[in-house]
Amino acid sequence: MNISVVIPLYNEVESIGELSQWISRVMQENKFSYEIIIVDDGSNDGSWPLIKQLSAENANIKGLRFQRNYGKSAGLSQGFRYAQGDVVITMDADLQDSPDEIPALYHKIMDEGFDLVSGWKKKRYDPFIKRLTSKFFNRATRSVTRIKLHDFNCGLKAYKNDVVKSVEVYGEMHRYIPVMAKWAGYTKIGEQIVKHYPRKYGVTKFGLERFVNGFLDLLSVSFISRFGKRPMHFFGLWGTILFFVGFVIAAYLAYEKLFNEVYKMTERPLFYLGLVAMIVGSQLFLAGFIGELISRSSANKNDYLIAESAGLNPNKN
Repeated sequence: MNISVVIPLYNEVESIGELSQWISRVMQENKFSYEIIIVDDGSNDGSWPLIKQLSAENANIKGLRFQRNYGKSAGLSQGFRYAQGDVVITMDADLQDSPDEIPALYHKIMDEGFDLVSGWKKKRYDPFIKRLTSKFFNRATRSVTRIKLHDFNCGLKAYKNDVVKSVEVYGEMHRYIPVMAKWAGYTKIGEQIVKHYPRKYGVTKFGLERFVNGFLDLLSVSFISRFGKRPMHFFGLWGTILFFVGFVIAAYLAYEKLFNEVYKMTERPLFYLGLVAMIVGSQLFLAGFIGELISRSSANKNDYLIAESAGLNPNKN
């Protein structure tokens, strides 16, 4: 199969039919073999009955419904799990992403050898404050991750199938799939300017809090990417350094008292600095040790309660 299109959605009943027809037309015009995997993230507006109807009418359309709302990352994670295409395309369901971009994204993966290609909404039809904060967010992400993408949060992306099977998307980490892919060893990451449309139906599901959460997630993914499987390398290192500094201070104060007869050590700020350094250093070292134990025995983060599926084998790994 050439292409799997993964579409996570929440309360987008007005756009599902139009979007699926648009995708199917593009696929047929370009003679791609394909599947459309629509993941209903606990919608309550009638999206799921329509997805089941579309799946019954078109064998290329497959659906998955969560029992409740888990978030976009959960939808992408489960869509990636079932995707069988050589290239996996992700896009939003609000018709702001154009399926006409799919052939170009596909060829950048298959013909130009990219592992991942991210869309770049160079001209955006969003409110000014959203464009401004997004620009600031993308600049910060580029600085921290050293990945030269202009639009990390663009929903329209293309991946090699191997990439989506190798990254673990959970929480709100969907913004940072390129970062996780890079740390998984997939370093050929490119971008493609894509057309962005004004929202045709409904309202956005993301508020201003997404930008605060985005920066917190950036710190998390940067740390996890580097030290998630080896927390002792971070906590143990800094714990050892702090403990050593505290020990040196304590040794110096002990020398002063024993050999130079300097008294009232507990009234000196240096005494408390050394004491705090040794305590904090010990705690950091223990945190790294406990983190190592947890990382080696942690359960799968992507266990979501799936209520129904349409056209998919729920037992497929």
